[in-house]
Amino acid sequence: MKATNQQEQGTSSATQGRYIRRRLRLWLAVSILPALAAVCIGAVFGWWLLRPNTARINPRLAIEHWPVVSDGMHNSNTDLLYWRGHYYLVHASSPWHLGSTKCQLLLWRSRDARDWESVRSFHIPRSDIRDPKFAVIHDRLFLYVLENTGLMATPFGTKAAVSDDGEQWTDFVAIHPEGWLFWRPKTYDGHTWYVPAYWRDHGKSILLRSADGWTWEEVGVIYEGDGNDETAIEFFPDGRMIATARLEINADSVFGHREACTWIGTADPPYTRWNGVKCFVTRLDGPCLFAHGGAVYAVGRHNPQPARFPVYYGSIFGKKRTALYKVLPEGLVHLTDLPSSGDTSYAGVVLRGNDLYVSYYTSDIHRDYPWGIGMLAATEIRMAKIDLQEVEELARARVSGN
Repeated sequence: MKATNQQEQGTSSATQGRYIRRRLRLWLAVSILPALAAVCIGAVFGWWLLRPNTARINPRLAIEHWPVVSDGMHNSNTDLLYWRGHYYLVHASSPWHLGSTKCQLLLWRSRDARDWESVRSFHIPRSDIRDPKFAVIHDRLFLYVLENTGLMATPFGTKAAVSDDGEQWTDFVAIHPEGWLFWRPKTYDGHTWYVPAYWRDHGKSILLRSADGWTWEEVGVIYEGDGNDETAIEFFPDGRMIATARLEINADSVFGHREACTWIGTADPPYTRWNGVKCFVTRLDGPCLFAHGGAVYAVGRHNPQPARFPVYYGSIFGKKRTALYKVLPEGLVHLTDLPSSGDTSYAGVVLRGNDLYVSYYTSDIHRDYPWGIGMLAATEIRMAKIDLQEVEELARARVSGN
């Protein structure tokens, strides 16, 4: 009987021990592990917020840069123009990168690109407004914008307003064909204007032409497939056209895509047949192409990290830069980053004399936020000034491998 009691007591003690261990594991799971997870997540966010900027600014270029707008808003999507003795700058001002009915476009004017005066603001009631693009057509200043509704930045159409003096503007009117989102218009001869446009649901970009900036007709398809959208064009001296197209593969993916890249194509007049290649140097978001000295360059977004999960090109967890490239038919050549980080790029360009002026937006240039944090935080509009001869020399050296 005594042995039986001892066995029962041992069994009871073992059962109680197992019960205590289960309770302890449950307590750890409920109390300690979430706290540890919160600490780890907090540490990651703290590191993201405090890590210093590592933008690769090429020392061969003496880049002057300065802030233009730093007012605590999320300022973005710039364009820049020189017209009738003034630089004109336009950009979006919003609570964040996402769609907002509070978003407006701000127009500024300056004689030296340093001291700016406010001209006016633009707003579309009950809509988000973004991606402004200038064009001077028959000495009238056009402003093309994309209209958006809802939280996501997915515009559904293009509108335009025009001014004869830069101060008084017409109301915005819808531009046809419907559903096509205009990028930056260009002309080779001063008579016919061309604009690349991508479809509102992504996946196709076309070329349109116009004689007056209002009425546009389709020339042909530039690229189709791979979730392509933002498409920019420029002319070579012989009249050939070159285009870059942003290929998202899966549009608006949180993690981007392993095959995201830039398509580069060329076409001879009348620009109906395009041949091109995919370039994996970056996914060139917000492309701004310009020609100088017989060559074509681009300012656009740079993805400085290797394209691997979770920072494939286009990932909200990845670093972003605004960068200067030389654009060759066979690919992009990275020349330099501009001081930038977080949510950044969407530049405008003016060539004046021997200088290149670039407007762009960026998160805090002293930090290195991932794109997702940058989209929610304040950003500023900055200007950069670069000697064009230095750009040419650097481009020649980089293309030759020196």
